[in-house]
Amino acid sequence: MAVSAEHLDRLARGDARADRMFRWSVAAAGFFVLIGLVGAAVTMAWGGREAFATFGFGFLTSDHWDPGNLVFGGLAPIVGTLITAGIALLIAVPVSFGIAIFLTEVAPSWLRNPVGTAIELLAGIPSIIYGMWGLFILVPFLAEHVYPTLSQTVSQWPIIGPWFDGPPIGIGMLTAGIVLSIMIIPFIASVMREVFLTVPNRLKESAYALGSTTFEVVWNIVLPYTRSAVIGGIFLGLGRALGETMAVTFVLGNANRLANLLEPSSSIAATIANEFGEAFADLHRSSLLALGFVLFMVTFVVLSIAKLMLMSLHRREGN
Repeated sequence: MAVSAEHLDRLARGDARADRMFRWSVAAAGFFVLIGLVGAAVTMAWGGREAFATFGFGFLTSDHWDPGNLVFGGLAPIVGTLITAGIALLIAVPVSFGIAIFLTEVAPSWLRNPVGTAIELLAGIPSIIYGMWGLFILVPFLAEHVYPTLSQTVSQWPIIGPWFDGPPIGIGMLTAGIVLSIMIIPFIASVMREVFLTVPNRLKESAYALGSTTFEVVWNIVLPYTRSAVIGGIFLGLGRALGETMAVTFVLGNANRLANLLEPSSSIAATIANEFGEAFADLHRSSLLALGFVLFMVTFVVLSIAKLMLMSLHRREGN
């Protein structure tokens, strides 16, 4: 049966129209994300304008947070956020790396899927569960068995000693960092595991054939091949740690002051969660929104640095 030229022309026009609609739809989805990102930043910056106008740069450099007298300095929660996230990374990165290497290079085949599934399930546990576990299990254990030793011994060391010179009550930035590390390990380990599986077997088998050990294969073959993706996974975990609220609120102590690792402190997310519902004064509410804007910018800067690092690595590798 012959098909007329007019019919073919109608089909072509219909296909072109459908293609344009598809392009417009996906473009609208992309712009929606961009508009939401910019809108969130502008909303928090506009809401925090009163705090920035009242305290100026001192809002970022003062740790005096006194809602009763309407004096607000965000240094303590900012420092608490950065330190707890840093502690979480220091613990989570090597543990995640070990898990990923075990699952891809060492574990027997019958064990890989169950352990991998368990790691992925950990990522789905609500953060409030981690917080309650930290408060009722981890805090008493650390206060009784770990922190007294740290307070008596490490506090005498030069340089780092003052960071551990505090009452061993179990609640503080170190505990919050430990809980955060447990929360982000599944994310980082899952990313590392998936990217390690992309390494061609022929590369590893060639290295083993030349007499390389497992460590040498991992260090000289697996890591260089997956370096960019590993860094991306680490910064993904850092972004999660910076914005965590409920788990940190349970174990950080919620004291708006600069403290050492064993003393109660605060974070940006915990401060906002604790005080926003009772922030009846406009300046108090504005200060909390200003803290939210600072957290937004910190996260944005961290992820931007990660993107720049990945671009630099790609250029260096000639991709």
